[in-house]
Amino acid sequence: MFIDTHAHIYSEEFNADRDEMIFRCKESGINKIFMPNIDHSSIDGMMELELKYPSQCFSMMGLHPCYVKKDFEKELYLVEDWLNKRKFSAVGEIGTDLYWDKTFWSEQQEAFKIQVQLAKKHQLPIVIHCRESIDETIELLQPFATGKLTGIFHCFSGSVEQAKKIIDMNFYLGIGGVVTFKNGGLDKVIPEVGLDRIVLETDSPYLAPVPHRGKRNEPSYIPLVAKKICEIKKITLDELSMATSSNAEKIFVSNVNLK
Repeated sequence: MFIDTHAHIYSEEFNADRDEMIFRCKESGINKIFMPNIDHSSIDGMMELELKYPSQCFSMMGLHPCYVKKDFEKELYLVEDWLNKRKFSAVGEIGTDLYWDKTFWSEQQEAFKIQVQLAKKHQLPIVIHCRESIDETIELLQPFATGKLTGIFHCFSGSVEQAKKIIDMNFYLGIGGVVTFKNGGLDKVIPEVGLDRIVLETDSPYLAPVPHRGKRNEPSYIPLVAKKICEIKKITLDELSMATSSNAEKIFVSNVNLK
């Protein structure tokens, strides 16, 4: 059994076959899926999925850095309001992004810091996006990385040195389809990282693993990611399944009913 710690299965790419996709997840042994929020527009679809599949789908609440604009405070008021109303599995997807657009870099940093503070207030883990901005995000996070704060650096594709800095802050590495890419670079990092700091993810509908690269991703492809990690670390699927599921539970268990 596996846990997908990061999947946008509420997105429109699944509108035509969402129920069938959820069924394929169960058939593939994916028993839990954690859904990161993007902004106000993704909340309703995410909540509907959680309501329909309460034992399988779990919502996060946050503002994605690529959706941080000049008026980001309005979005953060909504995030804060939701966090005050009910329990979420995490504050996410939050972070920074220097790949798509650098226009609102200062606003991204401010939004990130505010949401980390919200996570600490509500005693929630955080799920971090840091595309082409790992070092910058580590630097932003370090002043807050005290006490019980934990979470996931989602879609990790950095170096061994960056991985060690993240782990030293009591965070985990989210490993997805990139590990199957020929030049993804994770084949050099994975051997240096303990199983106790790895969780699995798809980032569906993005970053599908080989042999589906370039097509729509979905949580049922988690076993492809898992098999590649096992190949690199020379361990069994059972070992990886037990370790990564245990890690996901450590991160999220105090916030949702995983049992």
